[in-house]
Amino acid sequence: MGKQTWRRFPRFGRWDGPLGLAEQIKTAENIRRHPECVINLPNPEMWPQVERLAPLTGKNPVPEKKVKQFHYRREKLHAASLTPMPSELVHPARVKECPVQMEARVRAVHFLHGEKLQELGGGVAAEVEILRVHVASDLVVKDHYVNPAKWSPLIYNFRHYYRLAETELGRTFRAEV
Repeated sequence: MGKQTWRRFPRFGRWDGPLGLAEQIKTAENIRRHPECVINLPNPEMWPQVERLAPLTGKNPVPEKKVKQFHYRREKLHAASLTPMPSELVHPARVKECPVQMEARVRAVHFLHGEKLQELGGGVAAEVEILRVHVASDLVVKDHYVNPAKWSPLIYNFRHYYRLAETELGRTFRAEV
């Protein structure tokens, strides 16, 4: 990927919202213990690395419901050939290879209910406040806008990986770029 440079934005627009998590995963445990996180957004070319992370858990022992498909790995990022890098405002690391990284504070954790969800081990919604956004400089235009023609996030859709379509359908009346 070469040497990456970053543009730092104290707040890139306003994006506060929920993250849905299975309750039995290590991430849910971590955010209850230490209410901070980093949302690392990979590009489509990173799907093999994301898939290498998929069967790994930081939970030891592996929950009984997961033991057939998942295995414990303390250093998950290294297993996927990803590089942790220090965050500026929160304790969890950013992932160097991800072109967009959002440092966040967890405001609240809400337990989700429902029979099907409970069969799967439960779920939580973490309400997060984005504190700082880091964007790869080659995706930034006019000093503080993400160029939508260049940025394409990895999309996970019904157990398959996709990228955004190449053709723009239209733009909102508020679009400045």
